[in-house]
Amino acid sequence: MKKILNPEEIINSHIITPGTRIYCSGNAATPQFLLKYICEDTSIKDIEMLGVLLLGEIDELFSEETCSRITHRVIFNGPHSRQAVNNGWAKYQLLHLSDIPRQLKGYLKPDMVFVSVSGPDNGGNFSLGTSVEGVLAAVQIAKENNGIVIAERNARMPFVMGSTIHEKVIDYLVDCDYDLPISPVKKPDDRSKRIADLIAQLYIHDGSTLQYGIGEVPEAVTNSIIDKGVKDLGIRTELFADAMVKLVEKGIVTNKYTNNHFSIATLFLSGNRGGYNWFDYNSSVQSRPSDQTNSILNIANQPKMVAVNSAIGVDLHGNIWADSLYARQIYSGVGGQSDFLRGAYLSNGGIPIIAMKSTTRKGVSKIMDQCPKGITTTAIAADPVIIVTEYGAFDPRGLSITEHAIGIAHLAEPETKEKLLKDIFDRGVFLKPSKRFQKDKPKGFFPYERL
Repeated sequence: MKKILNPEEIINSHIITPGTRIYCSGNAATPQFLLKYICEDTSIKDIEMLGVLLLGEIDELFSEETCSRITHRVIFNGPHSRQAVNNGWAKYQLLHLSDIPRQLKGYLKPDMVFVSVSGPDNGGNFSLGTSVEGVLAAVQIAKENNGIVIAERNARMPFVMGSTIHEKVIDYLVDCDYDLPISPVKKPDDRSKRIADLIAQLYIHDGSTLQYGIGEVPEAVTNSIIDKGVKDLGIRTELFADAMVKLVEKGIVTNKYTNNHFSIATLFLSGNRGGYNWFDYNSSVQSRPSDQTNSILNIANQPKMVAVNSAIGVDLHGNIWADSLYARQIYSGVGGQSDFLRGAYLSNGGIPIIAMKSTTRKGVSKIMDQCPKGITTTAIAADPVIIVTEYGAFDPRGLSITEHAIGIAHLAEPETKEKLLKDIFDRGVFLKPSKRFQKDKPKGFFPYERL
């Protein structure tokens, strides 16, 4: 390992030559210092870069000019890359989070890695900080093929336990000091609270194992869990955020029944800068690569696995989409949603949940007759996923496609619900449903009012 004082010694066209394929750690561990130099050196060109949701002060990285030099393969789209992807300046890689290491090894094969680290510890091991996902696999592949690993050691990066790399695999180390990106969470509104109450009351019990992300609904679910008084929860998640910290600090999460006596995640994100300090040398949570955290088999092996994820929309068949707005407009990415939905269903007592408000902020219904033509889906109609909105919860297990349609329609806001039900019964497009369905409570539907 060589410590570098001047990044231009390594971030230049003599080392980063045409044809180089770089894997870059993402989320809060995006190596912004290294990326700044790669943007400034216009002699670096005809290279590729792979990454999962790159965050921070990196707007220039996805400008049209930079994209003419760097071919980005975006595994998870975000605010900085969205314009580039949807304008065709960058490529979108359709990948499950669990599949990133396998595809890196078998197909994508990076020969250079940009990674954020913290440490070393007394054994010469550097933590991968707040993002593991495919980084370990990328480092392994690069080193096996005489590639280069460039590590950025940020003074503010926590030493997250679990996944480390030894100093001997790092070729160059650059020191820096800047704030990590944050993702502030809005205070949950009434709709989020209703959704959370349904989830906590119906599906989260003593000994459940949790997975959820960041945002209003997860924050509200956490509050509902606390109010309900459940105990001995476990955590196995791709993203570990502040809401889960609250559950650990209150002693609600003990991991008593999980396969490990600590929580497991592959990504870590905080809503405030001080929140990252909680992860520093904290043995209650450990980082793991995404092919371990998001392995369907590993998820299914957890007791009462409750996976709570969000979506952009759902149609009356039960098709769910979360990465796209339209067929060619990519909002985010496939991520780990499918991994956890399917793994949770296979878990003993597990529940896969999609939690979403019935309408967008502009009042557009997220419950639709049909999904947009050509859109990618993160769950298909045959996936037995429970869908929850502020109006109720719908459980499709054991039901026909006609019963799907009627139950899902009841998740919509009243005006949309009536329109969808009218179409179902008057048009007869769902195998001519019996008129008695109009009088009976929909099968599988649990209204909020019954809590």
